[in-house]
Formats: sequence, structure tokens, C-alpha cells
Amino acid sequence: MASTFDDVTAANDTAPQARADMSKFPDPNFRNTPITPDRYFSKAFADKEWEKIWTKTWQIGGVIAQVAKKGDYLTANLGTETIVCVRGDDGKVRAFYNVCQHRGMPVVTGEQGNAPRLVCPYHGWAYDLKGTLKSVPDEPDFVQGSPCGKLNLVEIRCEVWAGFVWFNMDTECKPLREFLGPIADQIDTYPMDKMVRTHWVTIEADFNWKLIQDNFNESYHVPFVHPQTKYVMEYSYNFCQFDLYPEGHARMFMPGAGPTKMLRGGEDETLRMMAEELKFWGLDADDYRGGKTGEIRAALQKAKREKGAEKGFDFSTYHDDQLTDHWHFTIFPNLSFSLKPDGNIWLRARPHETDPERCYFDMWYMTLFPEGTDRYYSQSMAEWVDVSVPAPHVVGKVNEVSMGPGIDQDVSIWGAQQRGLHSRGYKRDYLAWQERRVRYFHENIERWIAAD
Repeated sequence: MASTFDDVTAANDTAPQARADMSKFPDPNFRNTPITPDRYFSKAFADKEWEKIWTKTWQIGGVIAQVAKKGDYLTANLGTETIVCVRGDDGKVRAFYNVCQHRGMPVVTGEQGNAPRLVCPYHGWAYDLKGTLKSVPDEPDFVQGSPCGKLNLVEIRCEVWAGFVWFNMDTECKPLREFLGPIADQIDTYPMDKMVRTHWVTIEADFNWKLIQDNFNESYHVPFVHPQTKYVMEYSYNFCQFDLYPEGHARMFMPGAGPTKMLRGGEDETLRMMAEELKFWGLDADDYRGGKTGEIRAALQKAKREKGAEKGFDFSTYHDDQLTDHWHFTIFPNLSFSLKPDGNIWLRARPHETDPERCYFDMWYMTLFPEGTDRYYSQSMAEWVDVSVPAPHVVGKVNEVSMGPGIDQDVSIWGAQQRGLHSRGYKRDYLAWQERRVRYFHENIERWIAAD
């Protein structure tokens, strides 16, 4: 069976990678329609989201390392669907609805594996790695004619980019890079395909998925939910940059490697929290005592630029700001890439199959290990990680499993907020200008739902 879709790797040209465009993108005009609480618990609204958004936007199935060899497959759950992505005999990665054409049984079970054929565990219908039905038990008994070669797995769009396997259930969708717009080139300046998943956590949560994306579309909450960050991060909107793109995605630049300019005191905390990173780059934390913590960012950028190659990093595509700062991308509708010089806090919200007041929240930490290094201290996760130890998939409910100290703080908020949204005393939002990415996110939801 010839593939319905060409396997696509949304890759860079062979030309040297240009550095990211950091210029401020003009803000769009906003409609300022109310973000009413019912969209966080209405089943009718959730059904519209499923039909108009989830089945038509590009989603990530897994990391490319999961399908490195012929016959490797992974499965991805999204709402009521499970998608199977598999690398074929020809080296192409394809995506299919994970359902046998006989009587609706999932063909593949488990999160990942390897098989020469995809064989339904119920009645043994066997599909090759291109999705073609090759054999069925008792084939002559099908008086209406053999199903082989006719009832094949249903293929959907699949692309590989940034070290991830992407899929889209809309067979008429735009190519991935066109869907992503300018942020694709910006993200390409990071060596995404060299990052290794060192953390893999999923929480089944008691709140609507949009609360997650709202949260990561603003930093207004940071000093209150993440008070420890004031020692090592600039959270004030006065010193950050926000960009909103026509494709529905957004970008934030947040300076790192030093305290917020709003902080008074806290020198010991800043130096303690940054000690491991400073030591790795040959800097002495004590040199920044006496009111000099504001100098760390520039010093660390200089050290990384000078010593990056000898430490095993290629920073040639980075601006100096990328050597210390947090470049945070929210990709419509449900992804967040919080990019660091040596990794990515990868965050994803997924809708529950039936209940709009529940969802799934995934966190992967993608670590960029220095060349030739097996162990590395992850500043973002505040722990040592090992490239040779595959990340186990940790699954649980809120308060049962940890996503790391920072994300756990976010998670602790949303259950109470979901309950608050039901109050008769709350009617709609009242947003600050610095929260305009939240407004834009919801206006894009409205736009997609209204589309033909």
C-alpha cells in the first residue's frame, strides 16, 4: 500500500542556521470578548473544542528516540483517540488511528515497543508497518471477499521536527512549519534533536485543560506562586518581552541568571541557588557578594561564550541572551516550550475523554547534555541527571507525583481555581495588559471554533 501522506521531516536547510529574530512583533488588535467561566466546565463548549480544535491542530505524539529503529512504535492518547506512530521498513515514520478495521479493537497496546507487524490482539488481523492489512485468520470464510489490502489502518498526517513526532487528524491541514509560523525558525536555533528526555510525568487532574495554558501564557502569577524565582529570574513585565503571532502562538523573553530588579536583599539565596551552575562555568559565587549579583548574567554569558566548546556545547546559533534567559513559547492550543540554554521544560495539557472539569497534564524535561558527558546538573530541575538512564513514565493524580518544585506550585493552584469558576460571584475576566497572551489564547479558541 502506498502511503497516503509523504513522510515529512520539517527540518532546516543545509545552510548554516541563522540566529533567531528577537525583534518585537506588533501586538494584534483584540476583540476583548468576555472569557466567561462556563467555557471551563461546559460539556457543549468542550465538544466544540474537540471537533474544531483538537482534531485539526498539530500535536506531539512522542520523542523521535522512541521510534529510532524499524518497527519501533509509540502510542499517544488525545481525548477519545489513541494514535500509533511507527517507523516503517522504508525508514519513514507514519501515524494511524490505533484501531483494527475488523471490530474496533486497538491494534497496539502499551506506550511503546517494537514489532515486525502490527497485530490485533483480539482476532489476529496483521498489518504491515505501512498500515496495510496483510493477513487475517480464516481468510476464505469472508464470503463478501478478503479484507486484505482493502481494510487498512487509517493514516493521518505525521511529521518529524525538533526531536518530536507530530501528528494531525485533519488530512487537509497545513504543513507543520506553516502552522508554526515564525516560531519554528526561532526554536530551530536550539539543538532540539540532541536533547534527551530525562523526566516524564503525567498527572490526571481535577481542572479544565485551559487553566494550564492560561497559566503559562502569563507571568503575573510568578512572584506569588513561585516566590523563590525572584532570586534567579526577572519576572517583572517591565523587563520582559511578549510577542503574539498571527498563527496563534506566543513568545516571552524572561531574563535569567540573576535576581529581579524588584528585589531588595536576597544575596545569599541568589548565590546558593546558582552555585552549581557558576562552578560548572568556572565562576566563583563569592565574587558576586557585596551587591554584585546583578553582574552574574553578563559574566555567565561571557563564560559560556568563551568556554562552551570546551565544555561540550555548541552555542554558535545562540544570541548572548539565550545563554542565560528563558525563552518561553506557547504553541496553540496546548503546548509550552520553556527553553533554557541547556534544556526545555516541555509542558502539555490534554482534554479528558468525557469530563471538561478534568484533564491530563504532561511534563517532560528535555536535557541538553554536553558532548561526551553522561551526567549533568540540570539547573532547571535542580538535580543531577544521567543520559544512560531512560526516563520512566511516572503517572498519578495531583499530590501523588511531582513535576518538580516549580511546576508543582502551579498545579497546586488550579484545582481551587476550577471550583472558584463555578461561583455565582464570578462573571468574567479582568486582565492586565501583561496578561494579553491569555486574551490572545482565548480569542484563538473562539476563532478556531467559529471556522467553517
